[in-house]
Amino acid sequence: MAITIDSKLKDVMANPAAVEIMEKYIPGFSSNPQLKLGYRMTFKTISKFPQAKQFGLSDEVLAKLLEEWAALG
Repeated sequence: MAITIDSKLKDVMANPAAVEIMEKYIPGFSSNPQLKLGYRMTFKTISKFPQAKQFGLSDEVLAKLLEEWAALG
């Protein structure tokens, strides 16, 4: 399944290659204790929270993530 901005966090976390890309841009993301709070949310929703910016999910990083996730197929 392709990972997109409409993918839920739980789907991203179930894809080791997608997690590796996340860690490349936001080191420590997958070990963040607050992570499970967002498992049912899409990246579109998550990216709108102010906390996302604090953790490094800027618009630029999101664009890079989406580009690399799209390349996964």
